[in-house]
Amino acid sequence: MAHRPRYLAKRTAFLLVTLVIATYLTVLIANMGGLIDDILRAQIKYDITSNLARSPGWAQLSDTEKTRIIAERFDTAMRAKGLDRPFIERTFIYLGDALSLNLGRALFLSSAEGSREVRAIILERLPLTTLLFTTGTVVYSIVGLLIGLRMARKPGGTFDKVAGFFAVVTQVIPPWFFGILFLLLFAYYLRIVPFGGMTSVPAPTEAWPRFLDILYHMALPLFTWVFSLAGSWAYIARNLFVQIAEEDFVTAAKAKGLQEGAVMRRYVLRPALPPIITSVALALVASWQGAIITETVFNWPGLGSLFAAAIGVLDAPVIIGLTVVYAYLLVATIIILDLTYSLMDPRIQS
Repeated sequence: MAHRPRYLAKRTAFLLVTLVIATYLTVLIANMGGLIDDILRAQIKYDITSNLARSPGWAQLSDTEKTRIIAERFDTAMRAKGLDRPFIERTFIYLGDALSLNLGRALFLSSAEGSREVRAIILERLPLTTLLFTTGTVVYSIVGLLIGLRMARKPGGTFDKVAGFFAVVTQVIPPWFFGILFLLLFAYYLRIVPFGGMTSVPAPTEAWPRFLDILYHMALPLFTWVFSLAGSWAYIARNLFVQIAEEDFVTAAKAKGLQEGAVMRRYVLRPALPPIITSVALALVASWQGAIITETVFNWPGLGSLFAAAIGVLDAPVIIGLTVVYAYLLVATIIILDLTYSLMDPRIQS
């Protein structure tokens, strides 16, 4: 017990160092050829020019005077930002900005309100991705867990074979392909769901009708996500349950005459909880970065479609911001998992 705080401190320090190194490598790769340098210089010059253009009396100045003032302020701003320093020093400055999410403005993208701040753009999309894919991950994890328990009761039986075949098919075919098929079936032919987007056009203004409208648009992509991934998760859970069911303590429980359902819940499901919790937690983190192609298919305005748009126009600040946000979420999740495991299992202390 005494070693637990030391273990958690060591794990947290290791993960934070990993976060810093990963972020630094991201910044270093993104700045190959001086891309970030050029972006910052352009942003500084734009800010100076825009501010001076709104100043009283600016229009009356000669072109020579304007050029001189812009050059002086540009040099001052460059020194203040550290852009006059050697390349290695600049990368550490960019590292600090990235870790604090002080990434300035996007090159081409903007938020729905017109903001070009990278932080505002990402924070606007993150709840939308969480709403769809985190909900979907929780649902398919629960559904897959229940199916896996049912499969593990009679390995090799009819249900096990059918569910296993379904798991293989849905694992091979990507979710976005099912999305296209379901759009054709439910949106085009049956016309019971919309073709995509998050709200109707125009969107309802009142809170409750708007919430129902979002759920209506969310129904098909949510169903697609659960349909595509529940089978593979069920198969993973099934194999874990079958392996635990062969342990001696499970055989002893069956010999006592306990019902099969009670044996599965008490003696099979409980020992399987740690790896299940790990898988679900990591799946939740992965869901927070969205699904690029799936969001594009359903025109869902989440982080996945933002990633695709940023890559398409080479918007480096947005790409770096998304990478850093995902790294933060991953590190936080692993720290929480380590804390949970240390409380659940006293052996995890060194």
